[in-house]
Amino acid sequence: MKRLEGKIALVTGGSRGIGKGIALQLAQEGALVIVHYGNRRVAAEEVVRTIEAHGGQALAIGANLETVAGVTDLVQTMKEELLRLTGQNQIDILVNNAGIGTSKTLEETTEEEFDAIFAVNVKAPFFLVQQTSQFLRDGGRVINISSGVTRIAYPHIMAYNLTKGAINTFTLHLAKLLGSRGITVNAVLPGIVDTDVNAEWLHTPEGQQHAAEMSALGRIGEASDIADIVAFLSSSDGRWITGQMVDATGGSHL
Repeated sequence: MKRLEGKIALVTGGSRGIGKGIALQLAQEGALVIVHYGNRRVAAEEVVRTIEAHGGQALAIGANLETVAGVTDLVQTMKEELLRLTGQNQIDILVNNAGIGTSKTLEETTEEEFDAIFAVNVKAPFFLVQQTSQFLRDGGRVINISSGVTRIAYPHIMAYNLTKGAINTFTLHLAKLLGSRGITVNAVLPGIVDTDVNAEWLHTPEGQQHAAEMSALGRIGEASDIADIVAFLSSSDGRWITGQMVDATGGSHL
């Protein structure tokens, strides 16, 4: 039996990059995966087709997570679709992956840019947990995708760094709050991962060398490296781990 057989997972930002890798891995482990997307409907539907082609179950749901109204739309649509497909509206795993991946320096960041990145990276996960907690089964999992920048200083993307620090704090306190229900809450902190977000600078000889040299393991991270950790934390194998910031940087800047 697969580790996540019979489980239902929501992965935000599941149409590409790390989110796509997580969606594919959770489905491979047996979960029915709700692939959330913001604007990339075609990409999300392709993820669903890939999952189905390998014998898994998935559906794509679009919602703009820049506002709480968008979060509400996602939750409502998810409940309706789950009732239609399964006859119930509960989930077992919530992966808060969606986020704005870059920002500017302290000096260059405008108020509008600051507000936008905090809306997607911090406000959306907060209210998504608030609105789904009653539908999250006891013994469930919440996994927040944070970043290695909470350990490694990258001052040239200051606002982004602050959002991930907030996610770590959210993880710690949420683990305490939901622990009585047997729900574990953890954050996974990736380093540089070979995704389309990083492709422009990473797919150059200099970028490849620079990124690989950061890691104690001497290579660049892959989406599957992060997805495997999320799958472990989502399964019964991760039942005794909660409130933790799991460093997934490949030993960067040790």
